[in-house]
Amino acid sequence: MTELTFARLRACFRDLGLRGQPIIAHTSLTAFGPIRGSADTLLGALLANASALLVPTFTYKTMVTPGVGPPHNGLTYGSDLSHNLMAEFFHVDMPADRMMGWFPEVVRQHPAARRTLHPILSFAGIHADEALDAQTLFNPLAPIGVLAEQGGWVVLLGVDHTVNTSIHFAEKLAGRRQFTRWALTRKRIVECSGFPGDSSGFDALSADLESDTHSAVIGPAVVRAIPLQRLFETVQRRLQQNPLDLLCERDDCERCNAVRDSV
Repeated sequence: MTELTFARLRACFRDLGLRGQPIIAHTSLTAFGPIRGSADTLLGALLANASALLVPTFTYKTMVTPGVGPPHNGLTYGSDLSHNLMAEFFHVDMPADRMMGWFPEVVRQHPAARRTLHPILSFAGIHADEALDAQTLFNPLAPIGVLAEQGGWVVLLGVDHTVNTSIHFAEKLAGRRQFTRWALTRKRIVECSGFPGDSSGFDALSADLESDTHSAVIGPAVVRAIPLQRLFETVQRRLQQNPLDLLCERDDCERCNAVRDSV
């Protein structure tokens, strides 16, 4: 398999339509096969084509489950006592959860990167200060909204929409139920509202987004880039037509069932 180089990646991203927009990226490095210089090369090629880069650096290991809490919250209270005992205090240098992949850690550790301080749903960014500064405990996905206002795109690098965090922001715009979760910090347990639902059903959007999606095959990886505003409009239209759209089909999914119960 031919090794991907910085020059080829940069040219491919430009051909994809990345020409100075701010972006939020979701990445599977293994989908690309060998890259000369590995993740640093991929990051450099993205920064050569984007004015700003944002990635989620979520830290689910900080989460704790209380014995009681608000109703209809997509959660069985008192069910995770063993998990509570293994919870870790959030700190700014805490690595992103492994399920986020390797790339967010590469971004987080970049000398020019900043990271927000949300104890569960933090973001790291490079040249993305305005977006990062918008995050609060009450509106954890606000950086995505700022990126959209700046003409930003979401870029899916070897992954599908089931990891597309921007769809969660669009769900909130559409009025879909959000949840409350709790995180362990060194000072106290922090209540975090605006926690999103399940994303397992999100790839159903692919067909509706086809006309707005810029696609390319780079090595063995499929890369898709979509303007955030177009993504938001599509999600909001679908949820207006069917408030139960994009939910997963698992009978035991507490968050999706809570959404169903709220409609």
